[in-house]
Amino acid sequence: MKVIHLHTEEKELIEQAVESNRHAQHQIYSNFSPKMLGVCRQYIKDLHLAEDVMITAFMKVFTSLKYFKHEGSFEGWIRRIMVNECISFLRVQKKVKFLEDENYQEESSNNIESQFSVEDIQFLIDSLPDGYKMVFNLYAIEGYKHHEISELLGIKEGTSKSQLSHARKMLQNNISKFKNYTNGTE
Repeated sequence: MKVIHLHTEEKELIEQAVESNRHAQHQIYSNFSPKMLGVCRQYIKDLHLAEDVMITAFMKVFTSLKYFKHEGSFEGWIRRIMVNECISFLRVQKKVKFLEDENYQEESSNNIESQFSVEDIQFLIDSLPDGYKMVFNLYAIEGYKHHEISELLGIKEGTSKSQLSHARKMLQNNISKFKNYTNGTE
């Protein structure tokens, strides 16, 4: 039985890509672009714009590859670049507005069991205002903490918590409406 050292192969591939080996760069792009398009799509509704942002982010991946220290996941490193590029894109488009909510009270979240398809869930998340959507994605999907989100977006930590709370409420309302619609009771 032949043992293949995937980590070693990935490290060699990265080293080749750092040396501007087009084949290695293409291999990295081919390996990660489907997942990374999904990441970009979480933040940007329009598939074509999400794809443009992903390609721009991959250019940053390749120009920054020499700084990857092989500590932690390479995919996670790429993902972080994708998320940052999506945030930058949305900032430039001025599509994100955050509302300060000084009266924010954290509520217990209800886990909603659903039988929705991935497309249905993405549709529901896409229905959120951009600020809510961005904080929701960073917190619930990417796993960022509120203090990290506040630094990343240049907002107060309380604003991040408030945006998440409003996003959850809106999602719960939209889920209820969607269930009624799909069940024909609306």
